[in-house]
Amino acid sequence: MSYLALARKWRPRAFSEVVGQEHVVSALIHALDENRLHHAFLFAGTRGVGKTTLARIFAKALNCEQGVSSSPCGACPTCQAVDEGRFIDLIEVDAASRTKVDDTRDLLSNVQYAPTQGRYKVYLIDEVHMLSTHSFNALLKTLEEPPPHIKFLLATTDPQKLPVTVLSRCLQFNLRALQQAAITDQQIKILEAEEITFQTSAIDILSRAAAGSLRDALSLLDQAISHGGGQVEEERVRAMLGMIEDKVVFSLLNALADRDAEKLMLVVKEMAQKTVSFTSALDDLLLGLHDISLYQNNPQLVEELDRNHPISSELAGKFGSEDVQLFYQIALIGKRDLPLAPDQQSGFEMVLLRMLVFSPDPLPEALSHTPSAGAGAKPKGAPREVKRTEKKAPVKEKKAQKNKEIIAESEVVMEQGSSTSVPHDTDSWERFVVDASLSGVVRELAMNIAPVFDPSKDQLRLMLDKAHQNLFSKGRAKEINRALTEWLGRKITVDFQIDDVVAQSPAKEKRDKITARQEEAERIIDQDPNIAELKRRFDATVIPGTVRPSEN
Repeated sequence: MSYLALARKWRPRAFSEVVGQEHVVSALIHALDENRLHHAFLFAGTRGVGKTTLARIFAKALNCEQGVSSSPCGACPTCQAVDEGRFIDLIEVDAASRTKVDDTRDLLSNVQYAPTQGRYKVYLIDEVHMLSTHSFNALLKTLEEPPPHIKFLLATTDPQKLPVTVLSRCLQFNLRALQQAAITDQQIKILEAEEITFQTSAIDILSRAAAGSLRDALSLLDQAISHGGGQVEEERVRAMLGMIEDKVVFSLLNALADRDAEKLMLVVKEMAQKTVSFTSALDDLLLGLHDISLYQNNPQLVEELDRNHPISSELAGKFGSEDVQLFYQIALIGKRDLPLAPDQQSGFEMVLLRMLVFSPDPLPEALSHTPSAGAGAKPKGAPREVKRTEKKAPVKEKKAQKNKEIIAESEVVMEQGSSTSVPHDTDSWERFVVDASLSGVVRELAMNIAPVFDPSKDQLRLMLDKAHQNLFSKGRAKEINRALTEWLGRKITVDFQIDDVVAQSPAKEKRDKITARQEEAERIIDQDPNIAELKRRFDATVIPGTVRPSEN
């Protein structure tokens, strides 16, 4: 006997075997059991989600020799004939190949005749949206008032192309794309029944690649079995699909976090040698950025997902939240434009280089602040520095020299018995954040802290409002403490407190200034005599939200 593809071999024969379409199955079962049978049904959904399968099961339920039922026997000659595709009263039509009006007229010419074998004559028209306008017109009257022995079952992947006059004459059922977990479970069930060795991680990859289509998943599974010599292994599945390993995604993200262009290009070169799909690589990069963003906001959200997430936990602290959002958008646009690139590799490289060059503006207040000499602040809008191997050593020397200067300056101040070197207010704390070169989530945490210094106890309380407690972690607190020690040149007692904070932090002060400027701008506009005259003459109004303060 010739080999039968898994998608055909495991096609559902009853409603109970249908996967992931419970809302449609439930409606059809109730209609059959209560004998409330409409004359026309429309099944809409993407490819491979069960439209034609549901239509065939429904046709079998209508014509089973045991009677109309939601549970056809499957053993009578009628049920067997439907399953084998030879039931004479089930007329299946591929509308994509029979679009002409003459084909439709020939199809409908036998409508008035009674069924030959079954209880109903069922017309199953697949890809019905491909019919011509004249074909729809020829179908309309019969579709609205067919003989009692006729049922129309229409299937389409694009219901928007159907005329409204046709849609209004049908019961519409929208089949949804299947969840990845449902596809995985079904594949595992099939593999266990077929006694084929597999790795669950490989099945997860196939399920994700299927994009909600069970038929596509089973076709890929067939291919994976052949590719793996009768086994389904993750490494072979990745090679078959041209996908990259998790460690490669980690390397890309780590290089992006370090802004290391040389390392990025080296990783891309290794990917090219393995002939991976760069479109798939962008998808994996997008998933990694998505997981990092989730982890930064709520690590529990990441744990609830089906994927493993070593990437998120290790890299979340290296990325600023604005960076993640910007990189995600750049990757999305890059995926869209990748087919326009001279080749996929160069297009992928340009996406990564674009991430290095562009960056969101940090907190404006921090950027506009002019620190003391030697702070090395960058002007607003300046591009971020990209690492290059030949400049690493000088950079380290320069940084070490700068730290020595800061430490020396702090020690001199302390010898004079002054406590002003300890950041005790918004300005001095912001100067510390800038001078210490804090970055990513650690910088965001620091900018939302209100410092309170007690010279008598040599204690610095760092107060964080509850509204920003998601930024806090023990690791980030240690990083701030370490940077503070280096900046001061000595250790002091640091106490982190999370509570309802009234005191100003640099970030809160910045937000208050922006709000005040906005309110002042709106007040000026509201009191402007010219604006008032325009309102009076033309019954005009100022559109809310359109007033912007001057940048000057």
